Formats: sequence, structure tokens, C-alpha cells
Amino acid sequence: MASFLLIHGSCHGAWCWQALIPELERLGHAARALDLPGRPGDPRPRDQMSLALNAETIQQALARADTPVHLLGHSAGGFPISAAAEAVPERIARLYYLCAYAPRDGLSMIAMRREQARQPLAGAVVKTDDGLAYSALPDRARAHFYQDLPDPMAQQAIAQLCPEPIAPQATPIRLTERYHSVPRCYIRCTEDRTIPPEYQAEMAQSFPPEDRYEMPTSHSPFLSDPRGLAALLSRVAEGK
Repeated sequence: MASFLLIHGSCHGAWCWQALIPELERLGHAARALDLPGRPGDPRPRDQMSLALNAETIQQALARADTPVHLLGHSAGGFPISAAAEAVPERIARLYYLCAYAPRDGLSMIAMRREQARQPLAGAVVKTDDGLAYSALPDRARAHFYQDLPDPMAQQAIAQLCPEPIAPQATPIRLTERYHSVPRCYIRCTEDRTIPPEYQAEMAQSFPPEDRYEMPTSHSPFLSDPRGLAALLSRVAEGK
């Protein structure tokens, strides 16, 4: 049995894993999710949000586990899970990048996004009035995040989206051999309309071939195919 900790991406929260967790449990695994700082209900001001704070939040959750954890990051969640692995590699059994930004030392997530030849989210997000966060435009969200979901499910997800602090994504990450000592894998979503699948393939080139996987889904397989995603995560965790 593996113990999974699930980290959401931009504008999402722990709620987005609600369909995946029971599927992992059905296969005999333990699974939990957390909200990164800056979600609704967090009393801290946006100018206190940081990549270090996100990583610290994950580290605190890892510290409560009895054994090393299988740590999954979706989309922008690839950065804080990597920062946590740099800090406490001994607490992590494996890193899972689910259509996620797989960092390179010295780059921020925003810098990596700018490398993309295509920018699917251009015009789909807008800065908040204070300039410290951005929000997904509701009328564009389904086309980018949830195009393979039934409309009621997509609308329910869109209603839960929230502003995303910019500072953590504008901060260059520092990665050493501590990070590189942790086993990792990449799951590319071939129908993704948020992070171009070809850019996902480019990022995955730094992973061993046997640690690269694909799913024929949108950017949100935890909602559109939770059973298929759970089966894949289970096979990887069990080394099958």
C-alpha cells in the first residue's frame, strides 16, 4: 500500500481530488489532499504568499506521515512538490508530475511558461485588482481545464476556482542533488489545452523513458478519468 499526498494546481484546491481519493482507496492505498496557501478562508494577505510557504505547507504534511509519501503535483503544483523534495527528500518515496511543470534549477514557473511555443491561456486569465494574483475567466475555464467533463460537473468545478497568488510562480527554484535523489515520473495528458502536450513531452525528456506515461485526457484527469488515473498511479507506486 502506498500513501499519496495530492497537490493541486493554479486556481484549484484540495476539492479537485474528491473523485480520485476514493479510487485510490479502493485499490488499497491511502490518499489525502491539502490546500496550498492563498485558498479561500486563508486569513494571510496575498503579499505573504511565497514558493517557500507552499513548500513548507507540504513539508508539514509529510512530517505527519509514518513512512515516505508518494507526492503528486498537478500543473503548477509541480513547483512546490519539487521545493519540498529539495528540503526533505527522505520523506518522499516518489514524485509524480501530472501534466505539471517539471522545474529546472534557476527558473521560475512563469519563466518556464514563457518558453512554450504556444500560450493556450492567453486571454483566459486576468489579474486581480491588487495585482498580486490572477483568476481564470469562468467563460473560458471549461474549454481549457474541463473540455472532457459533462457540463454539470464542469460548472461545479468552475464555481470552485479561486484567485492564484503570483509571487510563488514568479520565484526561481533552487534544485540540487537532494531533489534529484528522489525517484520521479511524468504523466502527460495528450488532450491538454492548458499546458501544451508538446511542452509536456519536452519537460518529460529529463525523465527516464520508463518513467514517462500518457493519458488521453484534458488537463483534469482527476475529474474526467479518476479510475484510470488511480490505476496508473497504483501501477507506478507498486512498480508494475
